[in-house]
Amino acid sequence: MDTSANSPADTSATADGTAETINMEMLPFQIIANVGTARSMYVEAVEEAERGNIEGARAMITEGEQCFVEGHDAHLKLFSRELGPDDVKYLPLIIHAEDQLMSAETMKIVCEKFIDMQEELQSLKA
Repeated sequence: MDTSANSPADTSATADGTAETINMEMLPFQIIANVGTARSMYVEAVEEAERGNIEGARAMITEGEQCFVEGHDAHLKLFSRELGPDDVKYLPLIIHAEDQLMSAETMKIVCEKFIDMQEELQSLKA
């Protein structure tokens, strides 16, 4: 009896044509973990800017962007396959992961603006 329909994993082709296993159960967690790390780095970047280290703050934003891209890549993998009836049980987790993704993107924009303001404030004080 074939049980592959009940498995949370699926196989798809990558850009170079090799097969890649997509685990519907783990992808939302990969999104959440990566974009959560990115969001934390954005907040730390603001704290770094408040201490006067604008260059360090911008470096942390760039590092956070790399984590965000990893989360975004997991998001693309998630939707590169057809969702089936067995995947419905993952929808709350997928929705949460997408919410975290959007929240991290918004946080980046706000933090970059705050760093810009900190830089301007520091130049006015000088």
